[in-house]
Amino acid sequence: MGDIVNVAASPSLGGGAFKNEMLYEILRVVGSEYDVCFLRPLAHNRCRLAIIRPHFNSESSGMALTILYQDAHIVAVNKPSGLLVHKSWVAKDAKEFALQMVRDQVGEFVYPVHRLDRPTSGVLLFAFSGELAGIIQANWQQSEKTYWALVRGWLTDTVLVDHALKGMKDYGQDEATSQDAQTEFKPLAQIEIDASIDRYPKSRFSWIEATPKQGRTHQIRRHLKHISHPIIGDARYGKGNYNRYFAHELDCQRLLLHARRLVINHPVTAKKIEINAPLESHMGALFTRLGFANR
Repeated sequence: MGDIVNVAASPSLGGGAFKNEMLYEILRVVGSEYDVCFLRPLAHNRCRLAIIRPHFNSESSGMALTILYQDAHIVAVNKPSGLLVHKSWVAKDAKEFALQMVRDQVGEFVYPVHRLDRPTSGVLLFAFSGELAGIIQANWQQSEKTYWALVRGWLTDTVLVDHALKGMKDYGQDEATSQDAQTEFKPLAQIEIDASIDRYPKSRFSWIEATPKQGRTHQIRRHLKHISHPIIGDARYGKGNYNRYFAHELDCQRLLLHARRLVINHPVTAKKIEINAPLESHMGALFTRLGFANR
């Protein structure tokens, strides 16, 4: 058994959002050194958590994550679509989490530097101490983050979307508050297929590169919806008929968004580190089928 602790919470959070945001704040400090389990809410904006020091288990999963970069201070993996970064009460069905998998795989405690949505694949960075994770997070605005996506329609020119985003209630954010958000979208290739998915006899799609200037919740996905180029496979912001076509006809049932590249200043040496994640097998096979050359 582990220790039972009571933790103060922000009064602005509620329900699952309250628990998820509190959990992430704790994980930023304790990383994978402890397994944190929510027990129940208490009065006065507090909650009760079980803090359990785990044993390493190199055989906890049949899947080994691809390590993209590792040194004595940080490690980056290629997160597959469908894998949560850490435990979440919004997704109670999840049994495996990148935080614990990386810990067991490298045999050391790791601390999350950032998050990726569950359906998003690609570069995911951890540090080997909470202090190092904090150093990277403090300079996160200076990092370079590049994503690949497949979207509906033809995007033919590079465009900078400057569109403020409101807080999301289900993430414990204030819906009345908007935050500045800019994302640059660059077309990489276009394709037209002989399929009448919507109103036209043929359907057009674009492979695009997205570079968010901030890290607002679902920023890329919401901005692409804003310019009428939703990501294929996006159940929340996309179009159901396109998602169903890709699921039924092309055997693709995932969000086609991939964190391709991350550039940071190393937290110890200050040298620039560039980490690239190849497309995972399913998305890579789809791009090959569509005739896109993997760059």
